[in-house]
Order: sequence, then structure tokens, then C-alpha cells
Amino acid sequence: MENRQALKLIEKIQKELFKDNFEVSEIVTDLKKLREITLELNNPVVTKALRLAYEHLENNNGFFIGIPDDEPVDSKDAQVEANISEENNIESFNYFLSLLTDLDKKNNVLDLKEYNKAFLAY
Repeated sequence: MENRQALKLIEKIQKELFKDNFEVSEIVTDLKKLREITLELNNPVVTKALRLAYEHLENNNGFFIGIPDDEPVDSKDAQVEANISEENNIESFNYFLSLLTDLDKKNNVLDLKEYNKAFLAY
């Protein structure tokens, strides 16, 4: 992501996570601002990921989606298994945020798609 304001918002959230400060309402507000900025990118995967992330946080008061697996699913018939965490997964949330910083990497966008699937399956 090349938008300086968006990168500052991501960095702000990550700094708070590093300080063990997981304030859902504050994070949701920042993610909503970030989503508004990313609407200009015309990247529906990113826009959807941000919306699903803040809705997930609001509804569950935490981030319960794990980091996507590295192994691609080969079969179209294979059932999509969401990587669900039993407890608030701050490491996964931090990884989710880091994906947003470089959308030119194909794998970052693919991982965001996996997060989207997991949000919907949750």
C-alpha cells in the first residue's frame, strides 16, 4: 500500500498490539478509517477484508482467525476449513495487518482472500 496515511494507521495499530494494548473499539475505528482510504485503491479484496475484520472484532470482542495455512487446496471439492483460534489471536491479527502494507505481493492478496473465507465461515 502506497498511501502514507493508511500505512501510519496500520503502524499505529501494530504499535498498540506490541504494547499488549488490544482495545477493540479503538482498533475498529482505525480499521474503518483504513477501509475508507483503501476504497480509492479499487481493490475489492482489501476493502472486504477490512470490513470483515472490523465486523469480526466488533461481534466477537477479539480476533479468532488463525494465520492461513501455507499449503494450497488442490481439489475444488475439498471443503474449505477456516483456521479458527480458540482465543484472541494477536499474532494472526498482526500478520493480517502486515499483509496490507505490501499489496503488490501476490501471496499477500491470496492470504487476504483466505482471511476473508475464514471470516465468512466463522
